[in-house]
Amino acid sequence: MLTRDNEYIKSLVLEFIKLPNETEWLEFKQDNKDPNLIGQYISALSNSAALNNKPNAYVIWGIDDKTHEIIGTTFKPSMEKRGNENLENWLLRLLEPKIDYRFYEISIEDKNVILLEIVSADKR
Repeated sequence: MLTRDNEYIKSLVLEFIKLPNETEWLEFKQDNKDPNLIGQYISALSNSAALNNKPNAYVIWGIDDKTHEIIGTTFKPSMEKRGNENLENWLLRLLEPKIDYRFYEISIEDKNVILLEIVSADKR
C-alpha cells in the first residue's frame, strides 16, 4: 500500500464528508476503538470495496455519521493496545485472509481525525 501525505489524506476526508451518506465502502465513527469491531470493519469493508469496484474502503474517526461534521476523536491507533500488543500488530496477526490497510492520524480544524484505508479484497 502506498504511503500518503497528510495533505492527500485531508483532501480525501474533506471530499468524503461531502457525500450525502455513508456507503458500503465508507464508514464514519467518533470514538469506537474496540479492536474486534475494527477487525470486523476491515474485513467487511474490504469485501464491500471489491463488490462495488472500489480500490479501497475507508473508516474515518472524528466525523459525525449523521451530519458529517468534523468533531474529532480520542481514538489514536498508534497508542492503542490489545493486551500487551500494539493494535496494528494484533490486527495484522489475526486477520485471515491477510488484508492490507493503513491508519493515518491527521488534524483538521485543530481536531484529531483518523483515516483507515483498507485495500479492496480483489486487490489482495
